[in-house]
Amino acid sequence: MTRIEVLGPGCANCERLYRNTERAVKELGLDCELEKITDLNVIMGYRILSTPGLVIDGVVQFSGRVPSVEQLKELLS
Repeated sequence: MTRIEVLGPGCANCERLYRNTERAVKELGLDCELEKITDLNVIMGYRILSTPGLVIDGVVQFSGRVPSVEQLKELLS
């Protein structure tokens, strides 16, 4: 099962990334685990310089920007 993590302290962009990711997963009908990570120690462990961040199966895919639902669907399919 794919594990998707949205990294961020809870800012507006972090929330938008979570919603976009949730929508992309739903539209694709994927069976995955989607989680919001707000713990700064965990976020720092991924060595991203700016939030929000998107991690899929332990690999950072995006950092510091919010991809569109279409970009996320492309990445996830």
